[in-house]
Amino acid sequence: MAPTLTAASPAGAESIDHVVATSSTNDGVVAAPSTAVYTAPAVIDQVPLSSQPSPAPAKRSLWSTRLSLLLVAALVGGLAGHYASSSNNANGGVTIQSTSNTPGAGYLPGGISIPKLIDKVLPSIVSIDVKGQGFEDQGTGMIITKNGLVVTNNHVIAAAATSGTITVTRAGSTKALPATLIGTNPIDDVALVRINNASGLTPVTFGNSNALVVGDSVIAIGNALGLAAGTPTVTSGIVSALGRTVTAGAASSSETLNNMIQTDAAINPGNSGGPLLDSSGDVIGMNTAVAGTLPDGTSAQNIGFAIPDATIETLLKQLKAGESVVSHGAFIGVEITSLTAALKVEYRFTVNAGAVVLSVIAGTGAATAGVKQGDVIVGINSTSITGAQDVSSVISALRPGDVVTLHIVRGKQHIKIKVTLGAQPSS
Repeated sequence: MAPTLTAASPAGAESIDHVVATSSTNDGVVAAPSTAVYTAPAVIDQVPLSSQPSPAPAKRSLWSTRLSLLLVAALVGGLAGHYASSSNNANGGVTIQSTSNTPGAGYLPGGISIPKLIDKVLPSIVSIDVKGQGFEDQGTGMIITKNGLVVTNNHVIAAAATSGTITVTRAGSTKALPATLIGTNPIDDVALVRINNASGLTPVTFGNSNALVVGDSVIAIGNALGLAAGTPTVTSGIVSALGRTVTAGAASSSETLNNMIQTDAAINPGNSGGPLLDSSGDVIGMNTAVAGTLPDGTSAQNIGFAIPDATIETLLKQLKAGESVVSHGAFIGVEITSLTAALKVEYRFTVNAGAVVLSVIAGTGAATAGVKQGDVIVGINSTSITGAQDVSSVISALRPGDVVTLHIVRGKQHIKIKVTLGAQPSS
């Protein structure tokens, strides 16, 4: 099997994340671990206002990918120094060549140019500034209703969760508008705020993250490094992987997020809460996390993560009602990914849809009940499961202690397993 990455808890105030890689053979013998330490970049998500891989296996392994990553949190002002020098050439001038040609636009597979896509989406993007308890954070948000509801990451507005102020600045503007916190969900790192007294705004359009495949083109937009509110940064890339489980840490806290989209589009502090767009300009994810750096100072390259829009949409009803999740919900104890046509062929699954179990977490209800790696969940109770997001939607509505019946395909067998749900792991 390919090396399995197992995350350890962050250590120290600088949010140093340890990633221990262990290799397993087909005989179950575990080789000596090699440790890669990821350290936080030289930014802090809350600042006081006063102040070498293993050789690739012959066959790609499906089972892996638990990473310990740096949470993309808000940045208090991006600072940049600009230095210029000039000199006079007393002996004569410099001859240069110039042209009046217009620079060419980049184009996405659907035929739309990137500048045109950005013009379409920018009216729906806001920069967010949060002050509370002696701290200031910055991030990004997406307008989802004409009357000013804005969805963002919970960690962006956490400083104002109990007291403080939230302001938003629309793209193309320099005016900071007051906003009110409506609902929070720290478990899934999603929050909802409302721009006060707003009307006639342009909301984003959500796409279909369940239809994504690796290699799809994507665009990320956000208030990267807090460089200038109202002038978001735009980056482009592809979907690098799907169904990632990410343990993300900021300062002294951490959280585990499931079914994340991995992308190589550049995502930086301040991007949190901003959109990941498909080639039509529709939102298929919310940028949330990015990999950190190695102990020798080498940066992890082009590894960012976004919450799928399907997850966000399932939470909006709760958030719009002003509900806030203050305790951890139910937890089944499996890491999963959606079954795709490519996975079906490679691993000879006998069904066309479902949620594939990548790993079973020791000590959880799933482990106790006998759920195994490679099982395909096709139903929970009376609900059909067509992908990883369906599992999250069903379990999020339940409580620790509830018993569910998993309908599982294991090889050619169709079996039922009763699982007692536990509580979501605390940070």
